[in-house]
Amino acid sequence: MATFFQSVRQGFGRGGNNKNNNNNAPKMNNGSPAPSPTPQGPPAGHVPNSPSLTSSFSVDTSSAYDPDAPKYFFQEKYAPLNVKGNFLTLCACPKNVELGEWLAHQIVEQYRLLHGMLQVIQEVNSLTGLPICNENTCPTMSAGRLTYTWLVDGRAAKISAPKFINRVEKWIVSKIHDPVMFPTEKFAGMPETFAINEVGGASATAGEEWIGKSSGFPQTFYKDCQGIMKQMFRCYAHLYHAHWLNPFWHINKHDILNMCFVHFVTVAKYYKLVSDKEMEPMQPLIDLFIKQQRIPPEALSGGHWGQQQQASS
Repeated sequence: MATFFQSVRQGFGRGGNNKNNNNNAPKMNNGSPAPSPTPQGPPAGHVPNSPSLTSSFSVDTSSAYDPDAPKYFFQEKYAPLNVKGNFLTLCACPKNVELGEWLAHQIVEQYRLLHGMLQVIQEVNSLTGLPICNENTCPTMSAGRLTYTWLVDGRAAKISAPKFINRVEKWIVSKIHDPVMFPTEKFAGMPETFAINEVGGASATAGEEWIGKSSGFPQTFYKDCQGIMKQMFRCYAHLYHAHWLNPFWHINKHDILNMCFVHFVTVAKYYKLVSDKEMEPMQPLIDLFIKQQRIPPEALSGGHWGQQQQASS
């Protein structure tokens, strides 16, 4: 009998990173591009270098775009969504679904949405023969003045944004299609082992449950979900800081980008999948969406774990 995760994963083929699969990508419009936003009042502030980020990020000023340019996407008038409603209804785990299978479904869905946004910057310009995000425009995987690195031969190295994104996508797809990491069938006779993950702030020990155990997910599943979501967040941070104006604003797709990002952050916060420290490059926009209750209050500070504690008390 198929599991919940197996039933919802149908249609997500191994070609999830295929550039010819453009069904989920917003299309370029044929009309004139929308005019660039004109600053009114104080310009949007840039994200300053944070002491808490220095261990994970480095300063890079070699990018083709200006990291100190006004961040229009941090302003409320440039932060609409193309949908209305409460994203909590899409992220809260149904009572009759095992949490591991639900998180696996959420990971697949969040990657599907992100992949559609990434396809926008990967579309090749017929005149230049280059995608919008290329080695020249984005020589590093940056979010403003913050630069993400990739492990190369065991060392953190700066690589171009298109290379970084390509590696992230391939890595995520390989994880999703790993039958051990994302099983679609229960493992028969799965041995009792120690769960070393921190789940909801508490470490599981021998004989205790971990997320996804009853559905055959490994002990590392929750940590792996956190790792995947962290890399997806970094892709979103680059999309906003490097490509919000070109192309998303110019093709009038910034509201779709906002919708995907709000959905992503709601899931990330509700299940504590991305740390507050990691989210700092996008914190002003997150704060704006929290103020507007686009990100529902229940999702803040790990809403799922709070509900679990209330239910057990």
